Amino acid sequence: LSTSGNSSNVIKAAEFAHSSKLKVISLTGNDGGLLNKHSDININIPTNSTQRVQEMHILIGHILCDIVEQAL
Repeated sequence: LSTSGNSSNVIKAAEFAHSSKLKVISLTGNDGGLLNKHSDININIPTNSTQRVQEMHILIGHILCDIVEQAL
């Protein structure tokens, strides 16, 4: 999760994940920032409104949890 897509610690984590042969799924805002380029799947909320991005990230998190629970 990175509202701007440019959080250096999150980008470093994505780079480490790739070096460990892991897949990276990110949630970002704005244009996806640098994190978009370091992600296998990027779910981007295309707005610069921090509040809207974070609200949508929460909603997406709940939806993903529901999908996993339904699959179990």
